[in-house]
Amino acid sequence: GAEAISDSEVKSLMKKSDCFRCHAEERTRDGPSYRKIAEKNRSKPGIEAEFYKHLTTFETVEIKGRKEDHEPLKTRNPAEIRAVVQWILTR
Repeated sequence: GAEAISDSEVKSLMKKSDCFRCHAEERTRDGPSYRKIAEKNRSKPGIEAEFYKHLTTFETVEIKGRKEDHEPLKTRNPAEIRAVVQWILTR
């Protein structure tokens, strides 16, 4: 089977992808905290697919009234992307 991706590998990929520039685990920065994102979304049906798309395509997000590109993760590996989605939803 596929090897499990550790928490530290997930965080390392997120750092490399610049996620923590706008998001923190606990507190709000330019983007909402991962805890808030998880609380708001974890019970929504289809949320994994929605987050997967958000993390692999250039989408526009609004930050302090300005439209900005939300950069995709710096990986094309589906297992890594799913691991990041799960990490976010389990904060």
